[in-house]
Amino acid sequence: MINKLPFEFEAPKGYSVKPVWTGEEFILGSSRVRVLEYSENFSGWSDDLTKLHEESIGSGHPIDVASRANAIRQIGKYITRSSMVIMEIGCSSGFLICEMQNKLKDVIIIGADVVKAPLYKLAQQVKNIPLVRFDLLQSPLPYSCVDVLVMLNVLEHIEDDIAALKNAYNILKPGGHLVVEVPAGSFLYDSYDRELQHFRRYSSLELQLKLKSVGFVIHKKSHLGFFLFPAFALVKLLNKMRGQSAISVVKNQAINTSNSKIVSALTRLESMLAHFITFPFGIRVLITAKKPL
Repeated sequence: MINKLPFEFEAPKGYSVKPVWTGEEFILGSSRVRVLEYSENFSGWSDDLTKLHEESIGSGHPIDVASRANAIRQIGKYITRSSMVIMEIGCSSGFLICEMQNKLKDVIIIGADVVKAPLYKLAQQVKNIPLVRFDLLQSPLPYSCVDVLVMLNVLEHIEDDIAALKNAYNILKPGGHLVVEVPAGSFLYDSYDRELQHFRRYSSLELQLKLKSVGFVIHKKSHLGFFLFPAFALVKLLNKMRGQSAISVVKNQAINTSNSKIVSALTRLESMLAHFITFPFGIRVLITAKKPL
């Protein structure tokens, strides 16, 4: 792991000096901090939702395992030199961060999220990865500082997703790539989505149009959860008929699918076929977009 950062972070509010990353922590004047904090925004996510996710399914849900595998595969295609900067926005509990640390060598990995408690917990697990807390709508990062930006299941939690995509575009270097994943099927938005503080679900076309509107070029598009989609859509439609659900129902649904052998088998099959097939529909939309040179 390369520790030196190729760009400078701005001084957070209340500080007059820019932070310096030592390889294990940030130095802020006379202070030493493990997580660099800029801004917060509890509209769309919370520490409690992170805790719910960890308690109900942890890192082992078949869909999430496949999601991280796809992200690693996409990132790997664009690593062309050492010291490239890979940033995950929405790193939360750090499951993907830990996998990137193990599988991607000679790159600079940065984790970012708007939550607080999960970032400080993650800081104890990945001691040589800089972690930054900020709201993407108030991005403190310099323009053109990141080579590959990863945003898995983040955009649906941001009310002004166009503004978020504009900032993502600005953060990326020319020729850089954005690996983005969002829940699919706007017509399937239900009580489960509301409990998870989703502002929306997406069609692939909608996400592509929004990416293009801020300047991105679509490089790859597909879906995750193709084989599971019929059963998934049925459950979502039933949820809509029932109306508002309790958080316990949300938790139970997550646990049941996480422990399902059928879900695991179908997801593994899909992951193998994903090397050769572009799936036309599914539970989540997968897109890799490029910022033109």
